[in-house]
Amino acid sequence: MKKQKFRFLSFLLIAFMFLLAACSGGGSESTSGGDSGESDSGGGEGTVNIGYTGPLSGPAALYGERTLNGVKMAAEEINEEGGIDIDGKKYKVNIVSLDDKYLPNEAGSNAKRLIQENDTPIIFTPHSGGIFALQVFNQVDNFLIGAYSSEPKITEAGNTLTVRIPPRYDGYLAPFTKYQMERFGKKIAFLPTASQYGKDWAEALEPYWEEQGGEIVYNSSIDFTKDTDFFTIITNALKENPDVLFVGGASEPTAKVVKQARELGFEGGFIIMDQAKLDEMKRVTGSYEMLEGSIGVMPLVDSDEAAVPDYVKKYNEKYGEDPGSEAGLNYIGMWAFAKAMEAANSVDDPAKIRDHMQDGLDNIPDYARVYEIPSIGDDGGFESTLIVGAIEDGKVVPIPAE
Repeated sequence: MKKQKFRFLSFLLIAFMFLLAACSGGGSESTSGGDSGESDSGGGEGTVNIGYTGPLSGPAALYGERTLNGVKMAAEEINEEGGIDIDGKKYKVNIVSLDDKYLPNEAGSNAKRLIQENDTPIIFTPHSGGIFALQVFNQVDNFLIGAYSSEPKITEAGNTLTVRIPPRYDGYLAPFTKYQMERFGKKIAFLPTASQYGKDWAEALEPYWEEQGGEIVYNSSIDFTKDTDFFTIITNALKENPDVLFVGGASEPTAKVVKQARELGFEGGFIIMDQAKLDEMKRVTGSYEMLEGSIGVMPLVDSDEAAVPDYVKKYNEKYGEDPGSEAGLNYIGMWAFAKAMEAANSVDDPAKIRDHMQDGLDNIPDYARVYEIPSIGDDGGFESTLIVGAIEDGKVVPIPAE
């Protein structure tokens, strides 16, 4: 009787352990039904899984959701048009997404899971820490990284299976610095996100600001994964009487930093890292009044690209808000990958798909061209013109990037 009881308890313990293992990791979402990897459905159709790992919980959750929305919206449109055509066989796109909580180690674990369980030839990720984690093994495990980060080191690493979607951030240094020094002054306090991306941005801006005759009067960072009240660090920065604050990270917490700085009496300008978006920050501050004197990336809704109005309308109807550049750039990125697959005549050979990314860009339908991206560089980065905007008298105005 004791042995039977012991066996029963052991069985329960093992079952419980398997249950925990099955529940571990981020949850997944799909834009369409489909099996893992490619599959024949008996009608000359198959499925290609596209992976996504990004923050879907925590302080950067909205940022992660919006990047994912861009990928999903493109996948749905591709499927509505019949899917990806490979020698007459149609492949539907199935997006499999996992939450990495904005943590590089979680992104790496998610990527392993996506490859092993879903056979994903492409994995999108929207933060540099996650991208670097994936670059450790993506060439060995043979998958492409859809890298949504403007960090130059991503494409300087020589990783042949990485495609950087947004433009490099170092192109913003000159126009951002020139604008703020001329309008507000040369003393700056650094309060960017404490992520690796924030550190790299700060390391690039610091020498450039000083080369232009500026002075850094305070240099720190904010860990948005831990801090929710920024009163103390902002107070310490403002004691040094800066003319400009350098801030950034995900849009929502960055907007809270700006809001608290204004509440503490700061009247200067803001350099906004390109991860944060002016229009999304406005949703937190309530208007552009608190953002007066800020310079950052031009909001997508203010773009003059012909495809933007219809895209904004469709996105708004689907998600109940205007799209930012993270949604727009990942949308066009997914379209480019799909068209590259068709040009490569393969949905499962990452090297071939990468070799045909220029064809992918060339064949994006006009209605999906929410950004003008004429080419991809030899380093794997999409090449597009920087679009910069500043807040003046409560409105977004274009600022020359050159």
